[in-house]
Formats: sequence, structure tokens, C-alpha cells
Amino acid sequence: MKAGVLKESWPGEARVAVVPGVIPVLSKAGVDVLVESGAGVAAGHPDAQYAERGASVVARDAVLSGCELVLSVRSFAGAHDKDAIARLGPQHVVVGFLEPLMRPEGVRALAARGATSFALDLLPRITRAQSMDALSSTATVVGYKAVLLGAEALPRMLPMLMTAAGTVAPARVFVIGAGVAGLQAIATAKRLGAVVEAYDMRPAVKDQIQSLGAKFVELPLETSDAEDKGGYAKAQDESFYRRQRELLANLVAESDIVITAAAVPGKKAPVLVTTEMVAGMRPGSVIVDLAAEQGGNCEATKAGETVIINGVKIMGPLSLAATVPYHASQLYAKNVANFVTNLLKKGQLQLDLSDEIVRESMLTRSGEVVHARVREALGLAPRTASG
Repeated sequence: MKAGVLKESWPGEARVAVVPGVIPVLSKAGVDVLVESGAGVAAGHPDAQYAERGASVVARDAVLSGCELVLSVRSFAGAHDKDAIARLGPQHVVVGFLEPLMRPEGVRALAARGATSFALDLLPRITRAQSMDALSSTATVVGYKAVLLGAEALPRMLPMLMTAAGTVAPARVFVIGAGVAGLQAIATAKRLGAVVEAYDMRPAVKDQIQSLGAKFVELPLETSDAEDKGGYAKAQDESFYRRQRELLANLVAESDIVITAAAVPGKKAPVLVTTEMVAGMRPGSVIVDLAAEQGGNCEATKAGETVIINGVKIMGPLSLAATVPYHASQLYAKNVANFVTNLLKKGQLQLDLSDEIVRESMLTRSGEVVHARVREALGLAPRTASG
């Protein structure tokens, strides 16, 4: 079995799907790794490091023509790497972030080429899949970097300081959405010395928030149906979000940094901070909107830009994990290696559809979109039992 690693082509993407450190793991499982020259340079891994660990460093053409398994980060999302997709065929198996619910054009392109593909963003949230959970690995990096962005943009320091010139009061950080990114943001803000509050409509995360030293904000809202079976937040109706915004307004106004990390898989991000709420914040305050790519939790967010309203900065960063490529790649590569070894039996691919991990992450096969939820999102009829 040969696995190929392409240099990422997504704009600004500095991560790499395989780092030198996981090559021995893949080799032990019977996989020979071919790496496109320069693929790991932006993440701090020159070609020589791959060669030292037993990988073959080759040209792009050799990766695409010589490998059955193609490992990526985001190159195949939204059919971005048209050159690579054009060279795929039924013999290829693609693994990576494919973003099927956000960028369906990529799904159609992979199906049209007859390639089998696995979307790591569709991995089921079960205990056995935790070591493969690339979304959580990425969110960990994103939550950490979000606080650093906010701290850099804030015209004050985060910790309380006792000086001969007087006491510097600590900054107040408010995190909305306590998934993996939100929890990491809480932990990072606390380490920097801020006073941290956090809100999530899922009551189950209260203990997690408090264990990190933050205050859990409770709102008088009905939230018994706030979480799906996978642990993700469920979309609510507009009346719920309207009441939620009313209750959050004072907390937002009192905060120096607001980090919004509320997302619903496959849906547009809910608007939690209106432009009117921004107007109530102190000049110099900062909002870091981690849902910018899904439409934004802040009404004023513009994806990839920083907007200033009445002295308040609203930041809409994209691909934050790619700005910490060394460790983001390290975590992602371990997830990929664990996923790939789960697909293999005696060095050969064995796509066992009785395995929930295989079944729920498989996106395309034999010219078809095979994932039920993605088919529904694309407006395709359900597959028959024989299909």
C-alpha cells in the first residue's frame, strides 16, 4: 500500500497531512509513504526529515500516479485542487477535511471521478474514534490562537498587576460556545490572567467550564433539546436566539474580549451578537468570531477581515489552525495515521462497512455520494438497500 501526501494548495494553508514523526507508524502498518517535495516546509518539516524517517520525497506527478491512498488537509475541500481531482480515479482513496456540508461542489467532483473518499469532518463522536478526531485537534489550536489574537488587538493587558504606580485591573474575557475551541480559549485566557466567563446553551458543559476556573453563565432559557446524540449543539428557532441575545447583551457590554465559538454542524452559524450589542461595548474592546467561515456569530463579522465599529474591533479570522502549522500538523497527522491504520488489514485497505467509523466517514464511492446526511443536504434521494 502506497500513501501519498500532497503539498496543500488551499490559500494560506501551511499544515501538512503527515509529519515525519508518524511515518514509522504507517510503515509498521504496511504503508509506504510518498511525500511531494516541499509539502512539509511551511510546517517546519523539510524534505530531509521525511527521507530520514523512510518516506520517499517525489514530485507531485509521482504522488498522484503512484499512490492508491491520498492524504490531505483541505486541498480537496470544495474541489479546490482541480488539477489533483482531475487525476483521481476509481483506484484512489482520499482522506482529509472535505467539508461536504459547507462546500458540496467538492463532493460532486469526487463522486464524478469515481474516487472513494473519507471526510474526517464526518467522523462519528464515539470513544473508539477519539484518537482520530481531527476536528477536535484543530479546534484545540483555534481556541488557543483566538485568545492570542484578542489579546494582541486589545489596548490593555490581560492579567492583574500590582505595581508601584498602582494596580492594573484584569481584563474580562467572555467566551460564547464551550465546545473544544471554546474550552481551550477559556483555559488560555485564564493562563494569561484574565477574569473569564463563559456561556453555552448545553447545560452539560457547566462542569467543564467551571473546572477550567471560569464562571458559567446561566440564562433562563429552555435548553433540554440543545444537544444532539453526538454532543454537538442543535440549531434552535429564531425566537430562542432573539431571547438569548437579549440576555447576553449586558455581559457582552461589560467584556473586554468576546470570543464567539458557537457553531452547528452543517448549518449557518447563529447570530449571537448584533450590531446593536457591539455599539454597547467599550471602545477598544475586541470580538474574535471563530464562526466567521460559517457566516459569523456576530452580525457585523466579515470573514477574513477586521471591522471596526465605534472603536470596537470585530475580527473574523479564517483557518486559524494554519497559523500554528507545526503543532496543528502534528496533531492532525496523528489523527490521520490512526484513521488509516483502522482501514488496513495486513497492509491492505479493507473497507469494512460494519465499522461505524468507516461507514459514517465514507463520503463517496463508485461514482456515488454514499453518506446519507450529505445526500439529504444535496437534495439527493436516499440510497436503496442494494445501492
